[in-house]
Amino acid sequence: MSRIPAEIATFLASHHVAVAGVSRSGSGPGALIAKRLRDSGHAVWLVNPAANAIGGVPCYPSLSSVPGEVGSVMVVTAPADSVKVVEEAIARGVRAVWLHRSFGKGSVSPAAVERCRAAGVTVVEGGCPMMYLPPVDIAHRVFRFCLELQGRVPR
Repeated sequence: MSRIPAEIATFLASHHVAVAGVSRSGSGPGALIAKRLRDSGHAVWLVNPAANAIGGVPCYPSLSSVPGEVGSVMVVTAPADSVKVVEEAIARGVRAVWLHRSFGKGSVSPAAVERCRAAGVTVVEGGCPMMYLPPVDIAHRVFRFCLELQGRVPR
């Protein structure tokens, strides 16, 4: 795999990651990303205001309720909700935020991106950690290639 962009390296350097917007069903991108992060050695906290647990893993209603350190936040919410998550991340002193996106809008909100930048928080606009965390499956290799061509992930 080619080099990892600086923003992504900063995000992945944190051992403590919260994933905001994990579906209550335990399926979908948030759950898959949380599992891959865990499998890669990260301590992962799930955040969803409508769940106490997802797939047997404790879930917190907000970033402010997550115990202990949170160095990075993965945002897998609707774009309209990403600004609120970013505000909570900034209030916690989070160093990096990743706004998930594949081919649609995903979680990317221009207001959330600008808020991160204004606060000095590293922000990854689009893509998915599964494009970078080994082993990278063929689907995520293809996604990364296509999104790089479109300028929709950091290079």
